[in-house]
Amino acid sequence: MRRTILTNTTEIQEIIKKCIVCHVAMVDAEGMPYVVPLNFGFHDGVIYLHSSQHGKKIDILKNNPHVCIEFSTDYLLRAQSDEVACSYSMKYRSVLATGEVEFINDPDQKIAAMNIIMKQYTQREFTFNPPSIREVCCYRVNIHKLEGRVFGY
Repeated sequence: MRRTILTNTTEIQEIIKKCIVCHVAMVDAEGMPYVVPLNFGFHDGVIYLHSSQHGKKIDILKNNPHVCIEFSTDYLLRAQSDEVACSYSMKYRSVLATGEVEFINDPDQKIAAMNIIMKQYTQREFTFNPPSIREVCCYRVNIHKLEGRVFGY
């Protein structure tokens, strides 16, 4: 079974839209990798994220905004022979995005970002109270490279 590299933007976007979390990888000031799972939104080729305004992740991103984001879905264990361990493999669909984090400070832009994130999960728009918007840290990832992979499908 072969791995297929996806170049079709529509297929890549379908994989991203199907995911419920993404894994965001970054590098801290000591050069150590750090990966966290996050909820996200995806719109017009931009990934939107949110979190607390404080903590390790924010400290790292303020120092080094470069990230790699992994999306994966449709896992299915398969085997050519139930008795042969090396015949087992995992079917999957995945996307890797590399880019740079840009923090969003404008309250109206934060509301727009939060609605993009919420649409990933609910297909609805929401209203947000001013204290919530003031306290949340929203950021977008401007994508430099987007790669899709499919194995077994």
